[in-house]
Amino acid sequence: MFESKSGILLVAGLFFFGFAFLSNAVVPALIYNQPEQTAEQLVNANVRFQFEELSRRYPESFVKAFGEPPTDPKTAADWWNKQCAEALRAGRDVYVGEGCWHCHSQFIRPVSNEDQRWGPVSKSWKYQNELQRPVLFGTRRVGPDLCREGGRRSSDWHAVHLFKPVMTSHQSPMPEYPWFFDGEPNKPNKRGLALITYVQWLGSWLESYPYYESYEPSIVAETKPAAEDK
Repeated sequence: MFESKSGILLVAGLFFFGFAFLSNAVVPALIYNQPEQTAEQLVNANVRFQFEELSRRYPESFVKAFGEPPTDPKTAADWWNKQCAEALRAGRDVYVGEGCWHCHSQFIRPVSNEDQRWGPVSKSWKYQNELQRPVLFGTRRVGPDLCREGGRRSSDWHAVHLFKPVMTSHQSPMPEYPWFFDGEPNKPNKRGLALITYVQWLGSWLESYPYYESYEPSIVAETKPAAEDK
């Protein structure tokens, strides 16, 4: 059998399959064998700012979704971090469940001048966390890459964009998501608030994370931002 042409092709095929498995699975796993970060560990000052801002912009919706924020400084920090982590998890579930990743990627590739449109090529170590598993590479470029979307636009913009995309992006092919709201774009429900929090988290680990509003420090604004991309 192995002396025939088909036998040689079979052996060669098995060899190259094993080589591909080793080079694309085993070796990267050994190189990037780092502990996976939890949502709680991913809460930083930038996304906390956005989450607190949601509580001020939509107070009734926020309390209905996440409860009344405590006023005691001794318990407030833990409460905000816990609720923000919950919102991040829920927001990712909504993002995946609604199929947002079909049209939006979260990985800037080293092809087609993507780095000129959306910034430096993505690095694998930034995806070692529960909010990036599996990595949302996307299927096509209908919409922009979102891996550094957070902070580029206000949460109000995102709310209106989700409610009726053409109001913010002329001729946008994106569908409307009225079920993220209790009637109007100024009344986002828990799913809407969570999705906005998740989108505002994307890229929030960068020191260059852009602000479009003044940050009014709250009693729990002690979290330090993560390090910038190298």
